[in-house]
Amino acid sequence: MELTASHVWVMACAGLVLLMTPGLAFFYGGLTRAKASLNMMMMSFISIGLVSVVWVLWGYTMSSGDGIAQLFGNPFADVGLYGTVGTEDLIGIGFGATFAIITVALISGAIADRAKFSTWVVFVPVWVTLVYCPLAFMVWGGGLLSADGAVGGAIGEAVDFAGGLVVHISAGVAALVLALLLGKRKGFGTDPGHRPHNIPFVMLGAALLWFGWFGFNGGAASDAAQAGLIWVNTLAAPAAAMLGWTLTEAVRGRRATSIGTASGIVAGLVAITPACAYVDPVGAVVIGLLAGVACALAVNLKYKLGFDDSLDVVGLHLVAGILGTVLIGLLGRPMEDGRAGLFYGGDGSLLLAQAVAVVFAVVYAGVATLVIGALLKAVMGWRVTAEDEEMGIDQALHAEIAYEFGGGGLGTAYAANSPAEAAAPAGTPLAAPVPPAVPSSRQERVDTLGHR
Repeated sequence: MELTASHVWVMACAGLVLLMTPGLAFFYGGLTRAKASLNMMMMSFISIGLVSVVWVLWGYTMSSGDGIAQLFGNPFADVGLYGTVGTEDLIGIGFGATFAIITVALISGAIADRAKFSTWVVFVPVWVTLVYCPLAFMVWGGGLLSADGAVGGAIGEAVDFAGGLVVHISAGVAALVLALLLGKRKGFGTDPGHRPHNIPFVMLGAALLWFGWFGFNGGAASDAAQAGLIWVNTLAAPAAAMLGWTLTEAVRGRRATSIGTASGIVAGLVAITPACAYVDPVGAVVIGLLAGVACALAVNLKYKLGFDDSLDVVGLHLVAGILGTVLIGLLGRPMEDGRAGLFYGGDGSLLLAQAVAVVFAVVYAGVATLVIGALLKAVMGWRVTAEDEEMGIDQALHAEIAYEFGGGGLGTAYAANSPAEAAAPAGTPLAAPVPPAVPSSRQERVDTLGHR
C-alpha cells in the first residue's frame, strides 16, 4: 500500500502523543519532593514499556473489532506478533497505544511519595486490560455507548473526540480510588516538606504536554478543515484556562504562581479534549475559562474532604474531563446526525447522551479500579514502609537519588507541592513554609542540603 499524507499525519501525531508521557514525567517529577522525584518519573516511563507490550499482544484488539457483549473486543482476534495486519491497522495500533500509555500514567500522580513500585508494575497492565480497553471499545469501538450500542442507540451516541471519557475521566476516577485505598501521606496538609523540588521541571512538563496535545487532539482529524479547527481550539482553550486560573488566584487574594499557570494549561487541555472537533473557537475559549476557574477551586477540595490526591489528578483531570464532556451538550455545533448543543438549537438529546456517558464512565472506572486496587492491596500491599517514606522512596526502592550536592544528598524546594497547595487557603500551615536554618559555612550549606 502506498504511503499517503494521512498515514504520515497519524504517525507524526502518534510521536507527539508519545512525547506527552515523558512530559508528564517532568510535570509530576517536579511537583514531588526531591527524594521521590525519580520514582515519580519512573512510574510514567515504566508505563510506556508495559502498555506498549500489552497493546501489541491484546490491548488493541480489545478496544476495537468484533465485540463481546458490546463491552470489549475479542483479545485473540488478530494478535500483531503472528497475525496478518494491514498498514493502516499498524498505524492505528501505534496511535492508539500512545493514548493508553498516558492514560494509566496520569493515575500515578495521585499516589506519589508512598506507593510500592512493584505493585504499580502489576497494576498498570491489569488496569489497561480491564478498564481502559473496554471503555475505549464502548465509546470508540462500536460498543455500548456508540451509535450501534444498546445505550447509544437508545438515547443517542455519546461523543468524545479525543478522550474526555476514555482518558481523563477514567484516569481521574481511578486516581481518586487509589488515593483512598493508599491513605494519606505522612504529614499531609501540615508538613511543609511536602513541596515540589523543581518548579522549572513542572513548567517544562506543561510545555511538552501542550506541544504533544496538538497530536493528541488532531491525530484523528478527518480532513484539513477539521484539523485546523482542532488546532485552533487546542491553542485557545488552555490559553483561556491559564488566564482563568490566574484570575481566580487574583480574586482570592493570591499572587500568580508558576504552578498555577502550568496547572491552568493542563486543565484547559483536558477540558477541550472531548470537544475539540465539536465546538467553535469561541466555545473553546468558554470551555477553557470555565475549566481554569473550576479546577483552581476544585484542587482545594482534597483538604476539605480528607483524601490525599498528591498531585491533584482528581482536581484537574476528573473535573476538567467531566466539564469538557458535558459542555458539548451546550456548546456543540450541529452534527451530521442533526444533534447540537442547547446553545446551537439542540433539543437536549446531546446533553443527555453526554451526561449519561459521564455517569457510566465514572461508575465503571470507579468500581473496576476499586476491585483491582483492593485485590492488589490484599495480595501485594500498596504502601511502602513508614521508614522508606521518610527516607525517600527513590533511595529505598531504586537505590538512586536525583541530585548530588558534594556530600551525596538531596535537595528540596520551598514552594507548594501541588496546584492545591499552591493555592492553599490563607492561614493554613502550608501557606508559610518553615525557612531553613542559615548555615555558617560552605561545608555546612552542603551538609544541610545533604540531609534533606
